[in-house]
Amino acid sequence: MSKLDQLIAEAMSAEEREILRETEELGWFGLGLNLFRGKLGWVTWTVMIVQSAMFIAAVWCAIEFFAASDVLSALKWGLPGAVLMIVATILKTSLMPQIQANRILRELKRIELMIVRNNAEPRG
Repeated sequence: MSKLDQLIAEAMSAEEREILRETEELGWFGLGLNLFRGKLGWVTWTVMIVQSAMFIAAVWCAIEFFAASDVLSALKWGLPGAVLMIVATILKTSLMPQIQANRILRELKRIELMIVRNNAEPRG
């Protein structure tokens, strides 16, 4: 926590601190788990279920690929396995922009709270 953050926290009321605590920055795992909640949580659940199924299928294809005895059989298992693994990785990384958007929205809420608090102070 920076010196500026400490000064801001000292100047706030208990209610404002509680609101700010709800908007404080989360760690990496907190941000990822936060995607599973809210209005669009079902999208994250769907992406993760499909991604997991593709990963499991890719592992199965890889096992069959390494067990293949001829080149044609190895190609029949290896190519789909590689494609499944690439698509599973793309699906997982498709959630990263949402994590960044949530971080920005969280910071905007903090700034909005500071502006509201600043405007609510009596001017003399």
